[in-house]
Amino acid sequence: MHRPRWFASALTILLAATGTVALAATPAQAALPDVVGFVLWNGSVVASGTRPAATSVTGTTVKTITFPGLAAGGGVVHVTAINDTARWCQVLKFFPSGPDEIVDVACFATGGAVVVTAFSAIFESSSPPAGPINGRFGYVDTAATGAIISQFNSSGAVNGAGMISSGVYTVKMPALSTAGPTDGSVQATAVNSSVPARCKVYKWSSSPSGQLIQVNCYDATGTPLSTEFTLTYQYQQSLYGAGWPPRFGYLWNMPPAGPVSTNFNSVSGPGANTVAVVGTGLYQVIFKNLAVLPDDVQVTAVGSGSDYCNMVVGWSASGSDTIVKAVACYTNAGMRTPGGFTVSDNSAF
Repeated sequence: MHRPRWFASALTILLAATGTVALAATPAQAALPDVVGFVLWNGSVVASGTRPAATSVTGTTVKTITFPGLAAGGGVVHVTAINDTARWCQVLKFFPSGPDEIVDVACFATGGAVVVTAFSAIFESSSPPAGPINGRFGYVDTAATGAIISQFNSSGAVNGAGMISSGVYTVKMPALSTAGPTDGSVQATAVNSSVPARCKVYKWSSSPSGQLIQVNCYDATGTPLSTEFTLTYQYQQSLYGAGWPPRFGYLWNMPPAGPVSTNFNSVSGPGANTVAVVGTGLYQVIFKNLAVLPDDVQVTAVGSGSDYCNMVVGWSASGSDTIVKAVACYTNAGMRTPGGFTVSDNSAF
């Protein structure tokens, strides 16, 4: 199994300090995921952000994504709008159809009008047994009631979820142990075929016993809304559960950048990714040494209130780096505002 340069250096230091051989205690790569597909669409499918290459996007306002050969029971979908104004996208539904996985996506403007915009989307499904793996990984697809529709936990434990109040949910991922108090990264996406909806991460806490995540969901007016949603947690693992390869990284903008434990790069190690303010409510993120195509980028707003975030333009490769040129955050009224978010970049196998 390939190990990144930073991992090898850390292992060398550990062996020198202890005089013992620790390699046997290092977990091996798991066979994750069962299936994974992603797509970048900007009027047509963009090859550099799409896997499998034959993935298609059809439809007028509602976009139907067909991931060929990726039919799976359960799993999760995440989608991020790409536009220079206030836009968000949500999943209407996703399901297997013959050998393919079908995902219906709709995007909205301020006030809830359906619009057509560029977007990136990713589908992933995993099944046990999982471990051992390099990091920690889990997901849930949660009904509006808080009941879990499908779930995965790389430790083999069973995730839990519940509704605190209308539109407010907690997700527990036991045994995904980290030091805390906040480690890794989270992505969340609303799933609703009836009304405009969006979800964000209010907060998450990490500990040796696992991860506790609060998700808040809203309608187009910014009112809390009970809705189905998907959520994925990653810690030193890609957004779809695989370790090395692929190349992957994530970062939490609080703002400013969160602790090193929420900033990871599979090539350059913890804390290597950067975020810079490039305007009001506008941020540029650089993932060092991760420019391997095709790849996918997802963004989720983090914090209180009904603010949300998207990408102004798609990401690009600059030398060996992946540049997310501009993540923008908005108030419910569609005005740009300083905002917290998580961003995750993941290449194909």
